[in-house]
Amino acid sequence: MIFTENGVFHLTNGSVSYIFNIMKNGQLGHLYYGKAMRPGRDYSHLGPRDNVNPNTSHAFSGDQSFSLETAAQEYPVYGKGDFREAAVLIEGPDGEIIADFIYQGHKIIEGKPQMGTLPSTYVQDDQEAKTMVVTMEDEKSRVKVQLLYTIFAELPVITRSVKVLNHGGSAVEIKRLLSLSVDFPEDHYEMLHLSGAWARERYVTTRTLAPGIQRISSQRGSSSHQHNPFLALKRPQATEHTGEVIGMNFIYSGNFLSQAEVDHYRTTRIQMGIHPDRFSWRLEPQETFEAPEAVLAYSEEGLNGLSQAMHKLTYRHIISKRWQKENRPVLINNWEATYFDFNEDKLVTFAKEAKELGIDMFVLDDGWFGQRNDDSTSLGDWFTDKSKLPDGVGALAERIKGEGLQFGLWFEPEMISPNSGLGHEHPEWMIGKDDRHRTLGRNQYVLDFSNPEVVDHLYSRMSAIIEETGLTYIKWDMNRNITEPYSMYLSRQGEFFHRYILGVYDLYERLTSKYPEVLFESCAGGGGRFDLGMMYYAPQAWASDNTDAVDRLKIQYGTSVAYPLSSIGSHVSAVPNHQTLRENSLAFRAAVAYFGTFGFELDPERLSKEDKRTVQKQIADYKRIQPLIHNGLFYRLSSPFETDITAWMIYDSITGDGIVGWYKPFASPNPENDQRLRLVGLEEEVLYEVDDRKFYGDELMYAGIDTGVEFNGANHTEMTRGGDEQFCLFFIKRVSKKGGGSRGKAL
Repeated sequence: MIFTENGVFHLTNGSVSYIFNIMKNGQLGHLYYGKAMRPGRDYSHLGPRDNVNPNTSHAFSGDQSFSLETAAQEYPVYGKGDFREAAVLIEGPDGEIIADFIYQGHKIIEGKPQMGTLPSTYVQDDQEAKTMVVTMEDEKSRVKVQLLYTIFAELPVITRSVKVLNHGGSAVEIKRLLSLSVDFPEDHYEMLHLSGAWARERYVTTRTLAPGIQRISSQRGSSSHQHNPFLALKRPQATEHTGEVIGMNFIYSGNFLSQAEVDHYRTTRIQMGIHPDRFSWRLEPQETFEAPEAVLAYSEEGLNGLSQAMHKLTYRHIISKRWQKENRPVLINNWEATYFDFNEDKLVTFAKEAKELGIDMFVLDDGWFGQRNDDSTSLGDWFTDKSKLPDGVGALAERIKGEGLQFGLWFEPEMISPNSGLGHEHPEWMIGKDDRHRTLGRNQYVLDFSNPEVVDHLYSRMSAIIEETGLTYIKWDMNRNITEPYSMYLSRQGEFFHRYILGVYDLYERLTSKYPEVLFESCAGGGGRFDLGMMYYAPQAWASDNTDAVDRLKIQYGTSVAYPLSSIGSHVSAVPNHQTLRENSLAFRAAVAYFGTFGFELDPERLSKEDKRTVQKQIADYKRIQPLIHNGLFYRLSSPFETDITAWMIYDSITGDGIVGWYKPFASPNPENDQRLRLVGLEEEVLYEVDDRKFYGDELMYAGIDTGVEFNGANHTEMTRGGDEQFCLFFIKRVSKKGGGSRGKAL
């Protein structure tokens, strides 16, 4: 899987090839990344031609044909003649740029070594991957840079990470250290990314590459609502299911940079890593710094093929083994039903009603601690509010569990209210200088997670609550971004943002290790920290505070580009919707929420008898299809960003089961007659049953399935659907197999 010969390194698994070499100056050059090419050949000829370009700098006297300004490189440095964006910038004690990183050696490791303090991919068996570690050294400073490459046996995926080792006698300053950099020989791509804002996260955005730098980033202290770390380059002719697409993602939850740079020769450099603005790291002699892991994936089967590769990687190699195949509980959250206005008896009655509906878990949201009757107080005071729960939250949990429900609880551990006991006792634990104005967000400040004392305190309080309640679920929220980024604990403020997120990971690591049976769901004002770093600890994330079913079509569709359905928190909420005031039917809301981790955000006591029967059936139906969420392949069929119809499907080629969702939120006047939906991923010669009718796979894929007759103003007797909130759910079952291979592998 990893071949090395004559200074050329070839990583391949039959699906993808990644090839680089040692250039004549001893640094690493990039040769190729894309569809797999045969091993055993010398591909060094793919490197730079012996060609003189005007107005360039040259590494060697008398050799004008070799310039870093035009060479495709594997890990470009600053200050050596390449004026494009560098991957690394390290300064010596006198401000000298350390840049002469020359190949020193490499080793190949079976499997995948774990990172020290950061979430990363893992394997359960060393046969699942191989890792190559390439070491480069600046001889004068004795600073080493190690590039780590892991290629997975059954996925078109390579992960990249970087370590810096200071073997010299003086401290050095890391100013920039990106985790991934790849140079491509041309710019014939479109850049696709997931952008938005609170309540409209991860909308699909596409732009054509042009000369210059096109980037997405966050400097908010989190991966952010505004720009998700995921980025893809797709050929202009590529579609959902055909054509070449290259994607990258970041296993990190803090400030990031992801960009594509097209230079003056129209070559393209993509890069990903910790955002270099407001980042520096002092590396003392004999110390090591590791950059977060980046994911690089390739597809020749369009954007959906790339998504499936990303989904499989997340299922198999990022999400905890404990939760990979585990069906998640159908939960109900009291927030939109009660907000801060509740007491113990009210919550127990709420839970009893929920149990009768078939719900598995009751989750108590905000308002159970301190003196929390609104959002202006008590964050940080993780002690029960005895005015609401006089016998403590543990007693409530026992009563809930006595009704046959699991118990879950909401925390916002990273935040502190200025009006709180903790805030008065430890003002130095707040981010920002105490003699400067601090900006409020949602009436709260942020705790300094770069300070180990803060993390220790939160671990102690959360552990005590977990043990008091015997809970099996935590919703971990984070409702504001970081302002006034200053730590009264740190002496070097350039390290603050990274040390903050390391503190968050440390708390997650300690809690998930001690309480492996607790299911964590990450949340950041909804989808403000929906990233692979969080998924290493919390296998699902609240996709958005916007639970409006129409809006969720775009949010969940965009999220699926990079993340699996089992990670998407999707619930049926109250109407009028609390974010949009839109009213959708219970059936439409559920039909959208099925494609994720199903649950409810409403008051069951306010449901009519008919609605309660509907909810009971919805829960039963969801539990029937829930294995598909974990085991099936997800296919996007029609984009809400391109048409007025959203459609998607899941299919498990092992069991032959599948489900299709088709949605048209708003009626059209005099619509087109042909509204058939073409499926994908089935087997041509196999007979399927779709809602009591039988079709062969070729008909379902090439002719499509009939979605019914839409009302057009005249067809009153022929119409089968009309008005707003049109949707169809089709259940697929394989009847007989008559040959032909599976077109997709189950997860």
